[in-house]
Amino acid sequence: MSSWKPEDHIPPQIKRILSKRNPNHVLAFLSITQLLKLQKRTGWINNGITNAESISDHMYRMGVMSMLIKNPNVNRDKCVRISLVHDIAESLVGDITPMDPMTKEEKHHREFETVKYLANELIKPYNEIAAKEIIEDWLTYENGIGLEGKYTKDLDKYEMLIQCFEYEQQYNGEKNLDQFYGCANVIQTEEIKQWTKDLLEEREAYFHELTKKNHQEL
Repeated sequence: MSSWKPEDHIPPQIKRILSKRNPNHVLAFLSITQLLKLQKRTGWINNGITNAESISDHMYRMGVMSMLIKNPNVNRDKCVRISLVHDIAESLVGDITPMDPMTKEEKHHREFETVKYLANELIKPYNEIAAKEIIEDWLTYENGIGLEGKYTKDLDKYEMLIQCFEYEQQYNGEKNLDQFYGCANVIQTEEIKQWTKDLLEEREAYFHELTKKNHQEL
């Protein structure tokens, strides 16, 4: 593994907060999470999507999705928490996609080191319980632990599929985003499988109507 350190990637204005004799850890942490609002999701940028969603846009809608889970055996509140922290390391690591040459092991290493840094160095001095929960929630997602881990893994894929379909409509079917739909085959939970099935049916109907309209205009 590399000797990558999250503290080396903190912007100067946040380092200034942390350099004080009595640093404001809460402000520093929240300023780092603000970076998630500024970073666009790499997959969309690579496909020429203008004004692409940010990392925090993705996490927010996953949180809302978690509130809709119908399965009574799922702790929805925990799913909301997981959704809001599952990509938090990308604030400093960046949005690394499967197309990136970086290995999965290196990606996990950088992200886990970042989560531990945020929790233990910035959150723990103010709220030890919150620091522990954030690490636990992140690991629950990363390792797909229990129903909550499986559901949030599926919601991560489903949210991307919704966003993909929205971009396809925004560009009137002119963007070829088929590559993203392969993840539909690895969704595990029956509830999110049904959501995905319904979405794919909507997409099929949309492109059927679009093709019909284009033929009529010729």
